[in-house]
This record gives sequence, structure tokens and C-alpha cells, in this order.
Amino acid sequence: MVEDGSQPESDQEQEGASKGEQLIAAARGNNTKLLKEIIASFSDAQELANILNNTKTPMGNYIYHEAALNGNYEIIDTLLDQEGFECDPINRVEGDTPLHSAIRYFNSLPLNKPEIETYARDLILMMIHCGSDPRITNKANLTPYQLTDPKNTALRSVIQEAMDLEHNKGDYILEDTNADDAEQTALGSASESDD
Repeated sequence: MVEDGSQPESDQEQEGASKGEQLIAAARGNNTKLLKEIIASFSDAQELANILNNTKTPMGNYIYHEAALNGNYEIIDTLLDQEGFECDPINRVEGDTPLHSAIRYFNSLPLNKPEIETYARDLILMMIHCGSDPRITNKANLTPYQLTDPKNTALRSVIQEAMDLEHNKGDYILEDTNADDAEQTALGSASESDD
């Protein structure tokens, strides 16, 4: 049984897999064709966002978690492109976000393989840039950074940089060019009056 909050639209759908079950299968199997077909079947963006954000496995994983647990870049990329898609749903068992789930996937892979390091960096950066928050802790009180294998220094570095950027977002000093222009104008007019 899948929790997706949707009602079957036809007798045929009742006999086969529900859209929620299909979404989970697509997320697990990196089936972008099926995912895109399901997305295209919705004319209402709010209804689509509702099913994408509320479909869960019996264990409490959302479809985003399922894709992340399998490192399915194309599925994640497609999901993140959808209007109203939730970037940080929390799963029931571990209290993980999908970013935690992606880290669990990469922790299961061998270290020191350049292609894996590049793939991990690209996927994690995409998730963070699209709104996944690397500061959220799970039930074990671990952030994705803390969950990352300490030997995976490249991935830890990527996450740390993202956390630093997020932490320092409001710390930039913006120069007020209008104030400088006004000061220059005042100085200019004062020098003109001396002539």
C-alpha cells in the first residue's frame, strides 16, 4: 500500500499500479520515461505537486528519498524542476531528508574512484542549489555532512562549502552607490561655487 493521497481515476488504474506506486517504481529504478509520463498526465500543477510531495512508501520514504537512496540523478533533476516540489521532506524511520539519503547512497560506494567523486559532487551540489538544506539534522542529530564517511574528504568538502555559503548568506556588505553619487554631487557643486 502506498500513501499518495490520490484517488484512482479509472477502473484500469484500480487493477494496475496506482500513480503513487508508479512514482515510487520510477524513482527507485531511474525510469525517467515513466516519471515524465506521469508528470505529463497532470494538467493542474497543484495536483502534481501534491502527489509528488505526499507519495510515500510503507516505510515512510518519499519519492525524493527513494531516488536519492539509489543515486538517481535524472529522476532527482526532473523532480526538482517541478513547481511546488518540496526539497526537504523528512522520512519516518531515520528522520532523514533526501540529502541524508543521497549521502547514505554514496557512503555505500567504494572511495577513491574519480567518476564516483564527480557524480557525488554533482548530485549533492544540484540538490543543495535547488533548495535542499544541508543544515537539517535527522533523528540521530546528524547533518548530511556529519553522516558523510569521514574518509570521503571530497564530498565532505562540497557539503561544508555549501553550509558555509548558507550560513554566510546575509553577511555581505553591499556598497550604496547612490550615497557615493550624492556625495560626489555635493562635492562637485561645492567646488563649482568656489570658482
